[in-house]
Amino acid sequence: MSKRPTNNINKVALATGAAKRVGACIARHLHSNGFDLIIHYNHSHSAATELANELNTIRPDSAQIVKADLNLMSEVETLASTAVSLWGRLDLLVNNASSFYPTPVESSTQQQWDELINSNVRAAYFLSSALSKQLKRHQGCIINMIDIHAQRGLPGHPIYSIAKAGLQMMTLSLAKDLAPEVRVNGVSPGAILWPEADLSEEEKQAILDKTLLKRTGSEQDLAEAVYYLSQAEYITGQIIAVDGGKSLYSH
Repeated sequence: MSKRPTNNINKVALATGAAKRVGACIARHLHSNGFDLIIHYNHSHSAATELANELNTIRPDSAQIVKADLNLMSEVETLASTAVSLWGRLDLLVNNASSFYPTPVESSTQQQWDELINSNVRAAYFLSSALSKQLKRHQGCIINMIDIHAQRGLPGHPIYSIAKAGLQMMTLSLAKDLAPEVRVNGVSPGAILWPEADLSEEEKQAILDKTLLKRTGSEQDLAEAVYYLSQAEYITGQIIAVDGGKSLYSH
C-alpha cells in the first residue's frame, strides 16, 4: 500500500471483502468501467495482491490493497481513513464482506453472534458513517450486499439471517439520512455461488427447484447489478434481488 497523488480524476471505490469470489468479480467489473479500486481483505493477502497486480497491469496505479479485521473497530476506523488518503477522494463504498456459517439456535455462541453481526452489519454501518462526509463531497453512493434471506430467514442460520436483515434496514435508513447527496442501495443475491462448505447434489437441486429460472446465477450478474446502481442517479433506498426469482417462489 502506498499513497498516491490526491489529484486523481478517476472515481474511486472501496470494496470490502474484495480479494476473492464475488468481491473480486465486483472489483474487476468496476475497474473495467473506469473506477480505481481499494481492495479490502483480512486473511486473503495473496489473493488481494494478485488481484491488485492484475488491475495495475491493465491500468497503472489503479488498485491498492488494505488489510483490516472488521471485528475490530480500531481497524474499521483505520480502513476508512486510509481509503480516503490513498487518492484523496471516495465515490463508492461497496459493503461486500461477510461471514457465513450455520448457527443452530440450541448451540450458538456469543462469539458467533459477534463475528456474524460485526462482519455483516456493524462494520458496514461504521464504514458508511466514517466515509459519509467524503461520499457527500463527491455525490457518491453506498451499495450493500444483502441476501434474500434477510426477508426469509435461512433455516439453521438465524444469526446470519438477523445480520443481513439489519443490513437491509441499514440500507433503507441511511438512504433517508444521507439524502440528497449520497444514494444508498442494496443487492440481494440468491443462488449465485454455492457456499464454500460442500453441499450435496440433492441439496443444490432442492435450492434450484425453488428458483424460477431453474439455474444458478453468476458472480458477473452481481457485479453488473452493483455497477448499475453506482450509475443510477435517480435510484436510492432500493434493494435489487439477483436471485433468478427465488424470492417469488411461493411453495
